[in-house]
Amino acid sequence: MSAELNHLLTQIRACTHCEAHLPMGVRPVLVAKSSAKILIVGQAPGIRVHKSGIPWNDPSGDRLRKWMNVDKETFYDDSQIAIVPMGFCYPGTGERGDLPPRKECAKLWHKDLLALLPNIELTLLFGIYAQKYFLGKRRKKNLTETVLHYNEYLPEYLPMVHPSPRNHGWHKKNPWFEADLVPILQSRVEKLL
Repeated sequence: MSAELNHLLTQIRACTHCEAHLPMGVRPVLVAKSSAKILIVGQAPGIRVHKSGIPWNDPSGDRLRKWMNVDKETFYDDSQIAIVPMGFCYPGTGERGDLPPRKECAKLWHKDLLALLPNIELTLLFGIYAQKYFLGKRRKKNLTETVLHYNEYLPEYLPMVHPSPRNHGWHKKNPWFEADLVPILQSRVEKLL
């Protein structure tokens, strides 16, 4: 790992900028090495991930690994896969599930962090917050349309719906996702790893 990236990750993990707004306190969860070829950008850690400190260490992560067709050992090999959510700490829970990621993380850290990941060839964008940040005006009117038009963003980006069990209804209404997009994801991951 480059010394510069190591120093930045140390700073991020020590960040307390949003502490007053986080019901369970700060615990930034992310992993990255400059050699990584795949970048996973989710929303923010859930409560299980906050407690364990291990990204995607929950049923959503199990489903994501299945979609990617990788085992846990490969998934957590940060020399191959970087995991950088839009918000690094658990934001708390609202009426409809977890709150959105805090905006401060992206503003404070993402530009410098992404600049130190020069080997990324594929960025998986989970959810509207990641898609807004990375795709900007290129994204469609809503998440479903953006994901449906995934070909427009390849080979650099692959917009995805979050693998949360709460999205079961979305998957039922959109069988094309697992039939068409997941095999493309698996093929790209296999080539890069």
